[in-house]
Amino acid sequence: MINRVILAGRLTRDPELRKTSTGKNVVSFSIAVDRRFKGQDGADADFFRISAWGQTAEYVSNYVTKGRLVAVEGRLQQRKYTDNAGESKEIVEVVADNVSALDRPRDRTGSDGESAPAASHAAVSETISPEYDPFEDE
Repeated sequence: MINRVILAGRLTRDPELRKTSTGKNVVSFSIAVDRRFKGQDGADADFFRISAWGQTAEYVSNYVTKGRLVAVEGRLQQRKYTDNAGESKEIVEVVADNVSALDRPRDRTGSDGESAPAASHAAVSETISPEYDPFEDE
């Protein structure tokens, strides 16, 4: 049996690094992946939850931010949990073995050495996601 996933997309939010009770690093983030066939009104995207552990989690936390283009290689995992309201939830996520940045970080300094304004989050969001972000409610 094979459970292998390879995705390339842009982060929809900054990664969140946590430590488990046993001291292991785990990072969570999500990416938007453009669909090969676009909808009638323009680009369409699918959104995927990603988690990574150990050194991969540290790399993502230190070098990857919202809007960056990444390649993710891993496996699909389905899990169930109970939310704060006591409702049973089920999610499918990618557990990443390898995450690679596919673009360079944006230069935050201008040619005169002064700090340039950061790219607006609204502009980044418009290019990588539809108006509704399914991960926003969590």
